[in-house]
Amino acid sequence: MKRSTFLILSIAGVYGAVLHAAAWSVNNFLMTGPKAYLTYSSSVAAGAHSGMEECKFQFGWERWNCPESALQLSTHNRLRSATRETSFVHAISSAGVMYTLTRNCSMGDFESCGCDDSRNGRVGGRGWVWGGCSDNVEFGERISKLFVDALETGHDTRALINLHNNEVGRLAVKGTMKRACKCHGVSGSCSIQTCWLQLAEFREIGNYLKIKYDQAHKLEMDKRRMRAGNSADSRGATAETFHHVHPTELVFLEDSPDYCTRNASLGHHGTEGRECLQTGKNLSQWEKRSCRRLCTECGLRVEERRTEVVASCNCKFHWCCTVRCEQCRQLVAKHFCARRDTTAAPNHIKRRNKGHKR
Repeated sequence: MKRSTFLILSIAGVYGAVLHAAAWSVNNFLMTGPKAYLTYSSSVAAGAHSGMEECKFQFGWERWNCPESALQLSTHNRLRSATRETSFVHAISSAGVMYTLTRNCSMGDFESCGCDDSRNGRVGGRGWVWGGCSDNVEFGERISKLFVDALETGHDTRALINLHNNEVGRLAVKGTMKRACKCHGVSGSCSIQTCWLQLAEFREIGNYLKIKYDQAHKLEMDKRRMRAGNSADSRGATAETFHHVHPTELVFLEDSPDYCTRNASLGHHGTEGRECLQTGKNLSQWEKRSCRRLCTECGLRVEERRTEVVASCNCKFHWCCTVRCEQCRQLVAKHFCARRDTTAAPNHIKRRNKGHKR
């Protein structure tokens, strides 16, 4: 870690455990933004980390599983990718930063902001009025832009795509907010309600952006005009393309690479050695098909491995007031993608990659 980055992280006061787990994902954020806003760096770090953790959850059983290199924010060997996966990374990380700043503001962690009471007293609808303590998303949006959007210093198409996808993430935070209400009236009659807006659970924002990822739109650019660089012709081509893009729609420029195979130059690990699911309670159809998606369709076989798991069991409550448990050992079957035995591999196996590759 660079010395300058370490100093900024120290000033931010981010806890050691979070730094160790998330340093790879927040360094770029903390190197941007005016020094006057260092007071928010701790929240920016935590927000970037929560965004990437949500990314890992959403793509846990897909070929591309949001590896730790994902938030190097589109730069690798000085080449900036603009794939479907990159669009999600920008959106979820931007949303995570805005979400955490907004929540910490409403909790009173910052002296410079508090709840949003700008609409209090107004009639919101039939039987209810605005009141209470709404989450201050305007503050979260403003400060997050200072950190996240400052990463894009260029004026090319890729920079504009990244800025657009950052904004999609922020709009997701605002668009998923919930109205909470409190009843007023004689004997609980609820003749009138006071209502305010509050943040949704971050998982809901992740689910929302995952749908946007599946529906992401590939931009078809005029390559001849794009080669003009930062000329008026190039800027005109970009403006025409973005004119037809909806503000809440994720966009990308390049097709995704083959995530089945390892590609060290691009930082992709492939699916060999990845765990997949075949059996278990409450599995979704997507999870049940993970072995086919990660292993079979990538030319690998499914290998079962039995591992011993130690867990608490036979727990009993003792008056008063302790719970005592035994330690039970259990053999658990797990499944992993393994390379096929080339001497016995059938000739008819073909890799299938339908739709966009994950």
